Amino acid sequence: MNMKRMRGRNHRTGGSGGGSVRQQNGQIPLNRNHIFDSNGPDLRIRGTAQQLFEKYLQLGRDASGAGDRVMAEAYFQHAEHYFRILNAMAQAAQQNQQDRQERHVRQRPLAVTDSDEAPEEGGEDAAAEKHRPGSDSELTPVEA
Repeated sequence: MNMKRMRGRNHRTGGSGGGSVRQQNGQIPLNRNHIFDSNGPDLRIRGTAQQLFEKYLQLGRDASGAGDRVMAEAYFQHAEHYFRILNAMAQAAQQNQQDRQERHVRQRPLAVTDSDEAPEEGGEDAAAEKHRPGSDSELTPVEA
């Protein structure tokens, strides 16, 4: 395939929909910068989950102030939907952080303790000590 012709966003492989990036369970990955297209009760809004939550909350307050309780409830339900998405994102981020911390702890080498540093009797350290110049094993009694 000619790489110069692949200028669009739909050239990714591995997904079922061409350009869609999905997790193994078929859902869109939770990313706080993900842009949503929301079809609200009477308008279409585009933005992040945080932006949509705030917008629908404000629209609900405005409709409630204008006396339209039905439209206010519809806006508040949409706001609740994006609030739940924000909570799911926060939980996923917290779980990822815990997983990273656990992996970091498992990858660190074990700390050396005092018992690990003590040489064993008759081990390699004792053998090396016997052959070192000036050690007690090299001294021979002097006959007078």
